[in-house]
Amino acid sequence: MPERVNIPKLTARSVILSALLGLDSPDASINGILAMTTDLGLRESTVRVALTRLVAAGDLERTNGRCRLSPRLVERQRRQDRALHPARRDWDGMWDLAVVTVGSESSTDRALLRDALQKARLGEIREGVWARPANLGIEFPSSDLRRRLNLFRAVPEEASAELAARLFALSTWAESAVDLLDALATAPTVAERFEVAAACVRHILRDPLLPVELLPEPWPGDRLRDGYERFRNELTGLAARHLTPDDA
Repeated sequence: MPERVNIPKLTARSVILSALLGLDSPDASINGILAMTTDLGLRESTVRVALTRLVAAGDLERTNGRCRLSPRLVERQRRQDRALHPARRDWDGMWDLAVVTVGSESSTDRALLRDALQKARLGEIREGVWARPANLGIEFPSSDLRRRLNLFRAVPEEASAELAARLFALSTWAESAVDLLDALATAPTVAERFEVAAACVRHILRDPLLPVELLPEPWPGDRLRDGYERFRNELTGLAARHLTPDDA
């Protein structure tokens, strides 16, 4: 595996969640999950323990021999799908600026705000000041978070390409994306491709989705999405082979 990217080993928890997040429906029979995960080389007892812990943690809901993603993870699935199929606008040279105007004394709240701004694909200019080119609709997870921000449209004095490269570490992202594509292409088994594909999704979610005018060439973002979609189709075929009659 490439050294510049983090590809964690396959675990029962990651297989269950990644499979449900990657499929069109966040719902599957427990028997189907057991069959698919054991086909990937995991022990059934390990998978059953992982299912119990996921239900206890509120990540899965279990009824009548079936499991489905919790509402929180369904929203994560929607965010993942939007990242895989982003709706970008034509760019007019303007930037969106988010300024934190309501602070917090809690380090936990500050960390949550920072995480939300990063997930909204904003880059930090300085503490409390975040920005990105205005080619996306910015989404925030809650009205409480939104009320802590003032949003502006502006044109930076610094050249936009230079500012984007500095805020979003574009060369680093691109190098890791190429490494992941190479790893996905050379992984010899579906289990190893599963590990790489999970890392691909995490990397895709960190793609800043900049206007093409600001991207270095060649930019591997769309290639990485295509590579993940090919594996997703393979995973769908694997899951279909293990569906129970109740799933049909």
